Amino acid sequence: MPPMEWKQLLSHKRLGKDQCPELVRGRSPFQQDYDRIIFSSAFRRLQDKTQVFPLAENDYIRTRLTHSLEASCVGRSLGSLAGVHLCANYDLGALEPADVGAIVAAASLAHDIGNPPLGHSGEEAIRHWFMNSPIAAAFKDKLSHAEKADIEQYEGNAQGFRVLTRLQMPDNKGGMQLSCATLGAFVKYPGESTAVGIPDAFSKKFNFFQHDKAAFEEVADVTGLIKLDAANDIWLRHPLAFLVEAADDVCYTIIDFEDGHQLGLISYDELERAYTDITGPLKRELEMQENQRKAEFLRAMALNTLIEQLNECFIANESKMLTGEFTRSLTDEIPAAAALKYIIKRSREDVYSYRRAIEIEVAGYEFTTGLLDVFSAAVNDIAENGENKASYKSRKIFALLPEQFRGKGDDAHEWKSSYYVRLLNVLDFICGMTDSYAVSLYKKIKGISLPGMP
Repeated sequence: MPPMEWKQLLSHKRLGKDQCPELVRGRSPFQQDYDRIIFSSAFRRLQDKTQVFPLAENDYIRTRLTHSLEASCVGRSLGSLAGVHLCANYDLGALEPADVGAIVAAASLAHDIGNPPLGHSGEEAIRHWFMNSPIAAAFKDKLSHAEKADIEQYEGNAQGFRVLTRLQMPDNKGGMQLSCATLGAFVKYPGESTAVGIPDAFSKKFNFFQHDKAAFEEVADVTGLIKLDAANDIWLRHPLAFLVEAADDVCYTIIDFEDGHQLGLISYDELERAYTDITGPLKRELEMQENQRKAEFLRAMALNTLIEQLNECFIANESKMLTGEFTRSLTDEIPAAAALKYIIKRSREDVYSYRRAIEIEVAGYEFTTGLLDVFSAAVNDIAENGENKASYKSRKIFALLPEQFRGKGDDAHEWKSSYYVRLLNVLDFICGMTDSYAVSLYKKIKGISLPGMP
């Protein structure tokens, strides 16, 4: 197959807009993408969403917001270094290395923006609810095979694409109207839910719901992504998605380990051995007195080494990415791969198994499934019987839904006629909640506490 072309892959055409904005030196459309994301309410809510340790009492510990900011910094470095290579070897017109850095930074900034409360545990709770709740059964017979697959294998990645292209700035076609290059780089799994598990490097998960498929198809068309499987709608990855994935991977691997040390789950000696397996011996580190300062220095040096290795790996495999010949994660191909695997193994043993985190995640199953039961039953009652004939309880529950998710105005007909759209709207509402708000709302709805009570 002919390779993808960088000039098209780096398109600054905005989703939902007919014309490309002008490229302005000093503040490109890609920098504007970053600004739109960071000022959005969905991004701001990441300050109270779980990274590893839910509802942490230690303010040193990262949340999804601090993780996303750190990933965007690593992403900017990786993208800018890649941009130097691309600008030197391809005709990219007025684009500069910093523009490529801005694309990867913006996509990295947004990579977790669709995560539900309690992160991956929240995703699993939604899947469990759909497969097991009697109330969810009311939806199953009304959904197509592909629509059911969307919920059975519910994905925060697909919710993130929905946030960026529909839920934020919902009055606009294309939502936030980000550049197609940024949205292409954001999509790590460019396929639909029915393709999950098909032997293909990019079908481990999926990245758009059926409701948002047309938006992704526009992104793929504008950026020239190559379609791999017409029957299941799988595309080749945008090459910059490899850098977004790498920025996320190295940040959660290195930094979750540091957070584990901060909580006393990982000893300083083990952290030093693990990080210097990446960097090699470091004399300056021995001059410091406090273990926390040493750990912070080692983390910074480890990230710097990883950025250098990832850049070399990207440059070596960039041409293969354009044809789909390269399909592995960059972090699996660098000299530090074995050291990263060791850190991940130890994190699974002693960090991700932290008892308090597990206890809260288990509780999270209860409030996630509880909220889904309550709100999905209410919206079905309202949609099928009308607000006048629906039960008193349904009317009161329905009143708690923000206007955006009630099927008003132009969305009224689709909302009333489609069980799938109603369920997505309930998921949009619940997945947009912070951890604290989800707990608080569940307790109030269940009568465990009342407004003004703890």
